[in-house]
Amino acid sequence: MDPTPPHRAAQERSRLHYRLGLLLVVMVSIVVLALAWSFSSLREWLDVDRIVAELRQLASGYGLSIAALAFSVALTLAVPLTFLTLVVVVAFGPVSGFVCAMLGAQVGAGFSYTLGAMLGRDIVRKLGGARVNHISKKLADRGLLAVVAVRMVPVAPFAVVNMIAGASHIRLRDLLLGTLLGMAPGTLGIALFMEAILDAMRKPSAGSGFVVV
Repeated sequence: MDPTPPHRAAQERSRLHYRLGLLLVVMVSIVVLALAWSFSSLREWLDVDRIVAELRQLASGYGLSIAALAFSVALTLAVPLTFLTLVVVVAFGPVSGFVCAMLGAQVGAGFSYTLGAMLGRDIVRKLGGARVNHISKKLADRGLLAVVAVRMVPVAPFAVVNMIAGASHIRLRDLLLGTLLGMAPGTLGIALFMEAILDAMRKPSAGSGFVVV
């Protein structure tokens, strides 16, 4: 016998609560991982010269597109975007490095957006209530500007922002275009001031820090 409608409703709510818990676990894990890259022994893995050499070897064997895919995977694992951008610019030069960073960011954004949509969109629409849905729709109306702003002034790990966008009413098109527009100035700046940034990282001082700022 088919379950009664109340039973189906209870099952649906239970399923949504499970997905909400899974979404929160994934997002918290990304935040913790992002902090670990900066404040734990994982920092030792973020050695510019070593990663540059590995990326060059990867690209020489499989092409720049594979390096861009590696860039997107690292972003999903909460490796800092600025560090990754610097690495690919050093590895491939200003032009190819810029292209690699932008392409990798698009792939990474699309993946984590899709994950957020799969886990969280039904939660927002069915459990969020009228007010939450209204705010989500208003945000989607200015989704492009919102994404551009958060890319220029990052307030959360890259993947977390994408997952929140996926769970909301923001369109994937707006996320990808906003990522392109919002990242371009900073990525171009890293390409132009690559040597000064590397000097500040390798030999930190007040003078080198001032130049980077």
